[in-house]
Amino acid sequence: MGGYCAAWTMLFMRWDIFCRVIDNFGDIGVCWRLCADLATRGHHVRLWVDDTSALGWMAPGARQGHWPGVQVLDWEQSRDLALLTQMPPADVWVESFGCEIAPEFIAFRAQSTGATGQKGLEFPVWINLEYLSAEAYVERSHGLPSPVMQGPAQGATKHFFYPGFTQRTGGLLRETDLTARMAQFDAAAWLAQQGVARQPAERLISLFCYEPAALPQLLAQLANHSEPTRLMVTVGRASAAVQAAVLDKNRLQPLWNERKALSISYLPSFSQQDFDHLLWACDLNFVRGEDSVIRALWAGKPLVWQIYPQDDAAHHDKLDAFLDQLGAGISLRQFHHAWNGLNQGDLPPLELGPWAQTAQSARARLLQMDDLASQLASFVAKSR
Repeated sequence: MGGYCAAWTMLFMRWDIFCRVIDNFGDIGVCWRLCADLATRGHHVRLWVDDTSALGWMAPGARQGHWPGVQVLDWEQSRDLALLTQMPPADVWVESFGCEIAPEFIAFRAQSTGATGQKGLEFPVWINLEYLSAEAYVERSHGLPSPVMQGPAQGATKHFFYPGFTQRTGGLLRETDLTARMAQFDAAAWLAQQGVARQPAERLISLFCYEPAALPQLLAQLANHSEPTRLMVTVGRASAAVQAAVLDKNRLQPLWNERKALSISYLPSFSQQDFDHLLWACDLNFVRGEDSVIRALWAGKPLVWQIYPQDDAAHHDKLDAFLDQLGAGISLRQFHHAWNGLNQGDLPPLELGPWAQTAQSARARLLQMDDLASQLASFVAKSR
């Protein structure tokens, strides 16, 4: 184990972070940002993941071991006892988003170190990193223990760790140099690198979404606006949704496109760093899922979040809780409801001025909180 500095945190800790990719790469996106953030702070991280494909564009070089401090391993390797024998034990285990560590991995640790969960023979600090939510249960549940009642880890204790938007939660992912990098960012130069020459008075809007039913309304609204708009469409589901919306069943462009007030740029796959740059460069950001909404908050620009839809409509309450934390006014709240299909009415008009004030106020408040990686490290240091 590395050194310890009581005033700050335990230095040079070794982390095992476990991730199963369910869909849309949100899980791996959050886990990779956490791994990279911890590594820049001097920690050593092993990421055990069952699908590394997204890292090819999300974090180029990660799979090849070119990111200092982070080692990417296939999930099945966590069952390889010969490999585990060669590895130093971790100080921390993180199960992300309800995934469970392979029992072979746990049993190996128990057998090789004599860990039983009893004082003096302890497992690593064991954290269950949960999904982001602004709902009230997060404050109640954050940090609660969960005793392991059976199996090779019997006697050990996991702790729930909830990211969140208040001081009584685990905070949000935020790199230590984020604000400095934003201050140095040259939007025009970055856009030029992407082959985008911004026209005078042209609004830039990024679109990262699933398939919102209100998308055709948004495109029509932008095309009929008095100001020209360039829509920066991310690769994948967003591009497919836009292409389906702009072509009718006869593969003809809709009449609203004749005004040519709307230009559409289809973007390539971006690394996480360049995705951040996209959000910083735009005047309005449409985002989806957990990782991108946090990045949109740090961008400080007006944002619209498409929350991941759930069959039991539980996402409705989750969305409203987020809007409450954001301090959203009536127009922003109504737009979110329409964009997320909570009502069937017309899509309200964009109101970027008031929405920008909301975003900047929320960002300023959130910047006063300790970030997720700092809180995790502090929690681990106090738990050892």
